[in-house]
Amino acid sequence: MLKIGEFSRIGQVSVKTLRYYDSLGLLTPQMIDPVTGYRYYSFDLLPRLNRILALKELGLSLEQIAQLLNDDLTAEQLRGMLRLKQVEIQQQMVEEKDKQARVEARLKMIEQENKMPNYDIVIKKINPISAATVRDTIPRHPEQGHLWDELESFLAHHQIKPEGPCFTIYYSDEPNIDTEVCEPVNTSIPEDPRVNERQLPGVEMMATVIHNGPFISISEAYTAIIKWIDANGYKINGPEREIYLRPASNGSQTDPQTVTEIQFPVEKIE
Repeated sequence: MLKIGEFSRIGQVSVKTLRYYDSLGLLTPQMIDPVTGYRYYSFDLLPRLNRILALKELGLSLEQIAQLLNDDLTAEQLRGMLRLKQVEIQQQMVEEKDKQARVEARLKMIEQENKMPNYDIVIKKINPISAATVRDTIPRHPEQGHLWDELESFLAHHQIKPEGPCFTIYYSDEPNIDTEVCEPVNTSIPEDPRVNERQLPGVEMMATVIHNGPFISISEAYTAIIKWIDANGYKINGPEREIYLRPASNGSQTDPQTVTEIQFPVEKIE
């Protein structure tokens, strides 16, 4: 019989780890002295310890290992568990490769500009949004005030309170910009020939950037995010959105306190 310290040295795991495995029922000592509380292990437990460590190196959780050791799984069940782990590892490798590509793209940008970029782009998952909207064409991006007046007057008349930051969706570019102004709502709205009730679909991968400053300089953020999308192997696959996190005062193009999030749905280029 071996004391826990001796068994720890032979098995090359810490005493703390052995106690933890005991608490999980993974590796129970051969005997615990009722007077001193000392744990004693037999050499016969070494193969079980090695199996635990080997399965742990494969990336299985301790809960999965306990199931494997204690539930007498069939070979097919074991294969199924390991195949799932294989898929998980493959996905992690894809994600790590993507991170590596982003790091390389960031380094290239820093080398070209000799400084940290002014904007940081983040990929987000966007949930579906229920919204009241007005959609029409406008000649220039700043000329959408009348659409907002129309939408907000309708909501105020029907005492419907927006439930989050308002935003604009652009379906086309100048000179005829297909534009939809949106207010998130959590209730149905009355029928109207101009105001629509929309369930905007969720987006799995949305490239996003925050512009902290007036609208007159927002083109800098657009340039940064489009450049990032191209440099990181993505392509745009839907209309962009402008989320007005801190709206401009009275729709001013020069309000320095404005905070806007620009969003582009993207997908990886195969």
